[in-house]
Amino acid sequence: MWQERLERQMRFITEIDRLKRIFRQNVVIGTTENENDAEHSWHMAVMAMLLSEYSTEKNLDMLKVLKLILVHDLVEIDAGDTFCYDEKGLEDKAEREKKAAQRLFGILPEEQAQEIFEFWREFEELETPEAGFAACMDRLQPLLLNFNTAGHTWQKPGVTSEKVLKRNRLLEQHVPELWNFARKMIESSIEKGILKK
Repeated sequence: MWQERLERQMRFITEIDRLKRIFRQNVVIGTTENENDAEHSWHMAVMAMLLSEYSTEKNLDMLKVLKLILVHDLVEIDAGDTFCYDEKGLEDKAEREKKAAQRLFGILPEEQAQEIFEFWREFEELETPEAGFAACMDRLQPLLLNFNTAGHTWQKPGVTSEKVLKRNRLLEQHVPELWNFARKMIESSIEKGILKK
């Protein structure tokens, strides 16, 4: 019994190594190389550890926040990365990602599969302070990358400051000081001409 359990866990661990090959639209600061999902998740996890003091929720379960962050993009192994400003791609994103979650997490022993599925769902639903904070890190991280790479993904068709502000407005509710910081970066980016009005 334990052997089958361990084999399923190892199969899952091996499978999620593929996250390193899922490339995002953002580039790594100081390079022209696209960031991969594993790099994104690691960066967000460190940000969450350092920036939790700015949360409006003073009793955040930080272990849960880190779990949500580490799990949230695993579904992209099957579903692929959907650019947050790609309106067409967003139409079936939820369906693609749910199917991916069922397959991928289903590799694990049943109770672990259920636990990880719940973490993924909690992140997506944004109904807990931990999910809200984790999602803020998910929005702030690419904003930082864009600010430091001459607005790399902001140069794509249809991306405007209005859309960037709308996407990042979640910070106002959960981390208002970081929202003020984000707004200043956005305003500065408009002034520099790296983000269209």
